[in-house]
Amino acid sequence: MDQQKIGSFIKELRLEKKLTQEQLSELLGVSNRSVSRWENGKTLPDIDLLIELADIFGVEISELLSGERKVEAVDEKTEETLVKMVDYSNTEKENISKRIRIRIISTLILIFIYAVYDITKSDDINPFILKFVLGVVAGNLLVCVFSTSRYMARLTAAKQRLLKKIRKEIDKNEKE
Repeated sequence: MDQQKIGSFIKELRLEKKLTQEQLSELLGVSNRSVSRWENGKTLPDIDLLIELADIFGVEISELLSGERKVEAVDEKTEETLVKMVDYSNTEKENISKRIRIRIISTLILIFIYAVYDITKSDDINPFILKFVLGVVAGNLLVCVFSTSRYMARLTAAKQRLLKKIRKEIDKNEKE
């Protein structure tokens, strides 16, 4: 896959639509610096952004990835698979975000309970319970950190695998 070619194609499509980099970045919810990097061939947009770019420019995803317009129709099954993959990725991301929010809220509640005890200096609570609460707080915070980093690595790996498959299909279609 030629990043320079793809970047030039994105720039060409953007100029055809009479959009500035800033306007395109606002439509996609990214920085105009990201758009500049794509157009200069330094990076490529994420998969979900490729779908949005294709919609904005009125081209197929395979055209974006090949960096040129195609005359023949794109394999609808490939397009469908890509859309399903992005939907799955977004659903997984939402589920993980929910779990992390629940952990953070429960941690904040436990911290509040501990703070109230610390302020009142009540002797009614066993010191073991307080140490347990602090342990749960620390554990929850660690799980949140590990969950987010592991998730990001898995998501990046899944996107790379999908892009490799798409590249193979594009190369296969170009040879035919």
